[in-house]
Amino acid sequence: MSEQDVRKGRAWRRPMGPRDPRQGHRQATFLELFFDLCFVVAVAHAASQLHHALAEGHVTAGVVSYLTVFFAIWWAWMNFTWLSSAYDNDDVPFRLATLLQITGALILAAGVESAFREGAFDLIFYGYAVMRAGLVALWLRAAVHDPERRATTLRYAAGVTVAMVGWSIMLVSGHWPLWGWWLMAGVELTVPVWAERAGRTPWHPGHIAERYGLFTIIVLGESVLAATIAVQTAIGGGAGPGNEGPLVGVTAGGLLVLFSLWWLYFAKPAEHFLTSSRVAFVWGYGHYFIFAAAAAVGAGLAVNVDYATGHVALSQVGTRATLTVPVAVYLSALWILHLRPSVTGGAGSLLYPVAAGAILAATFGPSPVLVAGLLCAGLVVATGVTASGEAHVAVTSQPPT
Repeated sequence: MSEQDVRKGRAWRRPMGPRDPRQGHRQATFLELFFDLCFVVAVAHAASQLHHALAEGHVTAGVVSYLTVFFAIWWAWMNFTWLSSAYDNDDVPFRLATLLQITGALILAAGVESAFREGAFDLIFYGYAVMRAGLVALWLRAAVHDPERRATTLRYAAGVTVAMVGWSIMLVSGHWPLWGWWLMAGVELTVPVWAERAGRTPWHPGHIAERYGLFTIIVLGESVLAATIAVQTAIGGGAGPGNEGPLVGVTAGGLLVLFSLWWLYFAKPAEHFLTSSRVAFVWGYGHYFIFAAAAAVGAGLAVNVDYATGHVALSQVGTRATLTVPVAVYLSALWILHLRPSVTGGAGSLLYPVAAGAILAATFGPSPVLVAGLLCAGLVVATGVTASGEAHVAVTSQPPT
C-alpha cells in the first residue's frame, strides 16, 4: 500500500519494519512528545515527594526512595524511546500500545507517595507491569516484521518478560527489600546489552539525541514549576520580616542554575559521537544521573525556599546540599557523557570538574544558591569563549585554497 493511501487513513495497520537509521530530518513525533509529557507527571510526583522527605529531615530514606522510583520511570521511558527510534510506524496498534504504556506511567505516578511514605511499591509494580506489557507487544510485532533482526527483538521480549517475573516474586512475597530492587534493576539493565549482541537495532542517532534533549527540557521545566510553586507558597503564607533577602537570593540563584543547566546541555550536539552500540549504552544509561539530578534540583530549590521561610527540619548545611549536590552531579554527568567526548583538551577540559567542585564548596559559604547560579552562569560564558577560540583555531589552521 502506498504512502498516499496511508496518509488518507485507508491503512490502520501496516508492517512494523525497521526504520532507516540514516533518514534525514528525523524528528520526534507528536505521540512521542505526548508520551514524554505524561511520563513527566510521574517525575513531578517523585520530585515532590523528595522535597517533602528532605524538608522533614528524612534524607537517607527520601534519597533512596527517589532513586528507586526514578529508575522505574526512567527505564520505562528509555526502553520505549530506543524501540520507537528503530521501529515506529505510527499505525493504530503502535499508538494503542504506546497509550497503554502512558496509562502504566500514570498508575505508577499514583503509587509514588505510598512508596515514599510506607515503602509500599505494589501500585508502582502494577503501573510498571502495564508499561512492560505494551513494550513486549511492540517487540513481538517487530519480530514478525523484521526477520533479519528477529533474534534481537525476541531477546528483548523474552528479557523484559523474565525481568517482570522477578519483580512479581517480590510482589507475591509482600516484601520489597532494597537489595532485591537493585538486583532486579541490574537484570533490567543487562537485557538490552544481551539483546543487541544478536544484532543491532536500527536506532537513529539524531532522533535519539533529540528525544533525550526534549526530555531534559521537560524535566528542567518541571523543576522551574516546582520552584515557582514553592516561592508562591512562601509569599502567600507570608515570608516574614527579614526573609525577603534570602528568598530573593534563592529565586535569582535558582533561575540562573536552571537556565544554565539548559544552556550547557545543548552546548554541543550529541548525535555526532553516537556511532556505536557501546558508546550509545554508556551515553544512554548515564542519562539516568542527568535526568534524576535535573528533577532533584527543583526539589532542592523548594527545600531552600522552605528554609528561607523557616519551614524545614534540616540543618543549614543539609539544606544547602539539597541544591548544590544535584547541580554538581548534573554537571559532572553532563561533562563525562555528553561533552567530554568532543573536547580536544586544554583548559576547556577542566571547566566542568572545577565548576562542580566549586559549587559543592559553596555549600559551606554564604548565599549558596545564588553562588551556585553565578558559577553555572560563569561556566556558560567560559565554555562559550572556549568554543569560540577552538572554532577560530580550526578555521585559521585550514590551508588556503
